[in-house]
Amino acid sequence: MPHIFIIAGEASGDVLGARLMNALKLQRPDLTFSGIGGARMAEAGLTSLFPMQELAVMGLAEILPRIIPLRRRMQQTIAAITTSKPDILVTIDSPGFCLRVLKAVAPTGIKRIHYVAPQVWAWRQERVKHFPGLWDELLCLLPFEPDFFAPFGLNPVFVGHPVLESGADQGDAARFRQLHNIAPTAIPIMLMPGSRVTETKRLLPVFRETIALLHGQMPNILPVLAAASGIADAVASQTADWPVQPIIVRDVAERYDAFAAARAALTKSGTSTLELAMAGVSMAVTYRVNALSAAIGRRLIKVKYVAMINLLANGPLVPELLQENCTPPKLAATLQTLLTNPTAAETQRQGFKSALATLQAPATLASTAAAQAVVGWLRK
Repeated sequence: MPHIFIIAGEASGDVLGARLMNALKLQRPDLTFSGIGGARMAEAGLTSLFPMQELAVMGLAEILPRIIPLRRRMQQTIAAITTSKPDILVTIDSPGFCLRVLKAVAPTGIKRIHYVAPQVWAWRQERVKHFPGLWDELLCLLPFEPDFFAPFGLNPVFVGHPVLESGADQGDAARFRQLHNIAPTAIPIMLMPGSRVTETKRLLPVFRETIALLHGQMPNILPVLAAASGIADAVASQTADWPVQPIIVRDVAERYDAFAAARAALTKSGTSTLELAMAGVSMAVTYRVNALSAAIGRRLIKVKYVAMINLLANGPLVPELLQENCTPPKLAATLQTLLTNPTAAETQRQGFKSALATLQAPATLASTAAAQAVVGWLRK
């Protein structure tokens, strides 16, 4: 039976991995899987080698204390791959971990596919010179990525972005309000601080004070906080003393219902901006990292915008309040504008439509296109 070893290192990769596994099983029911993943990939039939959350670390200062445990997990992963000798190794995003694994197993001759291109077009572009030989095919989510990677012989293929098949635009606002007994006058605001523990620890205190300030101006606001399953309990503990107790949403389907009910959103950069855009939720994007990580990042980043939706729109479609601008007064004022100025919110929603249109795969769903690429290598 053909065997695929698949690795995801964070919540977004877990979603991609689950969709890919399900699409692969439709095309090849005889496939078997092993690897690393989270709750979504477990639902698709994967028994993870170890908890995926151990890999979800971001930022130089945050990674340094974890180097030894991460190195052990990397050695364990490499050993599992070389012992099981899969027909194909699929690594999903998480370049800090996955690219090292790909390099280590290169001498085995195992066919390797990397899903989600490293964002070297955004920062440290010189790193692309080190990629030849790491994979046999690169599955790209963004339409401009193949043009960047092709000159380096990296075999890039645009498969479309899976956010278009996420169902983020299919939520039920009435169901969400009924489930949580939300008053008709309440104004739900979506808060998305990220899926990593390091992100939530840094952003939740800022979000707390933002909500406190906003509540002083708009007493009917109701924070709705999205929490990845692996950190939901920790998030609940960290928000227990909030002046306005948030509704904590753990389930993906319920999160999309929350999107439908939300009047505005405050989110970290990343795929969450695309999900909110799919649902037509006006938003502000914010982020804060360790000062050392920020100083290094400023020297290396080559793009104008951090939010993916802004990159696709090629303009400041949504406000970006980063690092020193990630402050409660600025965040509260920005949210208040989105909640009270219909023109500002509608301008965002109109821009979302054209930006998202660029993510459509040429002929099929993104997960189907990705699965076809993997099956193609099985045939070879």
